Amino acid sequence: MAKYYPIFLNIQDKKCVVVGGGNVAWRKVCSLKEAGAKVVVVSPDFCPELEKEAGIERIQQKYDAGHLKGASLVVASTDDGEVNKKVYYDAIESGILVNVVDKPEFCSFIVPASVMRGDLCISISTGGASPALARNIREYLERQFGEEYDEFTKLLSEMRRKMLSEIKDELVRRDILQRIAGLDMLEVVKKKGVLEAKKRILEIVSEKISSSK
Repeated sequence: MAKYYPIFLNIQDKKCVVVGGGNVAWRKVCSLKEAGAKVVVVSPDFCPELEKEAGIERIQQKYDAGHLKGASLVVASTDDGEVNKKVYYDAIESGILVNVVDKPEFCSFIVPASVMRGDLCISISTGGASPALARNIREYLERQFGEEYDEFTKLLSEMRRKMLSEIKDELVRRDILQRIAGLDMLEVVKKKGVLEAKKRILEIVSEKISSSK
C-alpha cells in the first residue's frame, strides 16, 4: 500500500476533468466546484443531477485523451474499468494528478474523508486500507465539531487580518493570535455568540499592546 503525502491543493480557476456521468461523478463535480475549479465533465450520458448542475462544462462524448489537455487534475468515475484505466494512464503520461474512484492502485492521489466547518477542514485517511474506518471517524468528528467552529474560524480570520495590518511587532502579534485561538474563546462563541467573543478578543489585543509598550 502506498504511503501518501498529505496536501491541500489550490485548484481555484484550474481546469479539472471528471470522466463519468453518474451520481458519484456528480458528487465529485460538486466538491471540485466548491473549491473553485473550472469543471469539465466528459460522458456519453449524464444523470439528472449533472444535467441540471450549473457552472460546469459538459462534453457529451466518449472519453478521449484530448479531453485532458490543459487539465490540472482528473477524476475517473465511469462504470467501465477499461475506460478508467485509460484515463489513469493518459493522465500519468501527461503529468496530471489523477484519481480513479475506489481504485487506489490507479490513483496518484486519493480523496480523504473530511469534516467541513467553513474554512476549517479536518481530513481523515487510512491510505486506502479501510475507507469504512475513515468514514466512521469522520462521523464521530462531525458530532464533536459543531457549526460553531465555522463562526469561530471566520472570526479568527478577521482578527488575523486586523493583527497583520495593525501590529508590527511579530512576537506580540504571534502571542495574541495564539491566545485568541484557545478553546476558552471557542466556549465564548458557543455560549454567548460571536459578538461577545469579538469584544473579548479586542480587549485582549488592547491589554497586550499596552503591556508591551
